[in-house]
Amino acid sequence: MTYPPPSGGWNDPAWSGQQSSPPADPAPPVSGQPIPSQPTGTDPYAPADPYVADPYAGDPYAGMKQTSGQPAYGGYPPAYPNYGYAPPRKTNGLAIAALVLSLIGITSCLTAPVGAILGHVAQKQIRETGEDGEGMAKAAIIIGWIFTGLLVLGILFYVVMIVFAISMAGVSTGGTNY
Repeated sequence: MTYPPPSGGWNDPAWSGQQSSPPADPAPPVSGQPIPSQPTGTDPYAPADPYVADPYAGDPYAGMKQTSGQPAYGGYPPAYPNYGYAPPRKTNGLAIAALVLSLIGITSCLTAPVGAILGHVAQKQIRETGEDGEGMAKAAIIIGWIFTGLLVLGILFYVVMIVFAISMAGVSTGGTNY
């Protein structure tokens, strides 16, 4: 089965018929200028001489090493060490101590205000030094002041109960004490 020859200036190389026109030169010369000649020199695809000393014989990675003033492999600059990872920062020790003291305040109630105050001091240090631990200091402040407030409410409750018990003691005996 044969097909008619293609039309529209496109030449099918598989078609066995006569081509209507020769293929166009991809880079025609500009009028008045000479046609550039083909580059000459050694054949880049010629087999290597097996008797020439190998410049990379001692170091298998020598071809990948960067020379001065030349971009690294692939034209990209060399990768930075720890690219994408920030170096770990030191956590403020006062923030850790403040959080621990505030949490111990659940049972002892006396360490909660100390933890809250240390949390404020730790926040100031963190702002000045840029250390980590801001969240711990803030948690210590919140937990410490909540437990301090609960401690104050508990003390007030006991005082009120003692006063109430004393006032009721005089009423229950009829008001006369000898």
